[in-house]
Amino acid sequence: MKDFFVHETAVIDADCIIGKNTKIWHFSHIMSNSTIGESCNIGQNVVISPKVVLGKNVKVQNNVSIYTGVICKDNVFLGPSMVFTNVINPRSAIKRQDQYLETVVEEGASIGANATIVCGNTIGKYAFVGAGAVVTKEVLPYALVVGNPSKQIGWVSQYGHRLVFNEQGFAICKESKQQYQLKNNTIIEL
Repeated sequence: MKDFFVHETAVIDADCIIGKNTKIWHFSHIMSNSTIGESCNIGQNVVISPKVVLGKNVKVQNNVSIYTGVICKDNVFLGPSMVFTNVINPRSAIKRQDQYLETVVEEGASIGANATIVCGNTIGKYAFVGAGAVVTKEVLPYALVVGNPSKQIGWVSQYGHRLVFNEQGFAICKESKQQYQLKNNTIIEL
């Protein structure tokens, strides 16, 4: 007996690992040798390619493509129609399957609708990639990035709220009251 939900229109290939309480919705395709953790939600029309790894409680919204080489840690949010790439310089006539680059999305990071993540980069812990952004380089933990190509415009808390640092480099998240320190372009949770 399965301990996860799969809509009748979804396709699950052989040799996948799917965690307890995960839900896979309409017209999604989970390809062989991929791993999906517990309590994930895979929206409508999602493609998860071979060898992709999703941690626990990953939320994948509708129309997302997650290609080989992507690793999403626990509590990652992938917004509607965002996409990952896995080859830097694709050409239809040239096979480059041996050149897939790894992309890591660290714990708690959020990627907005229609964003594109160019392969070979890491999205840091609790970072926030704005809708429509095109990420072409590493994103620091807690960084807020927007635009094409994306650039950092600020910092966010673990709860996704903008952080405003005082002259001494301290900030408090309005919702959680969690305190943060900015030191040498690095966020430290206090």
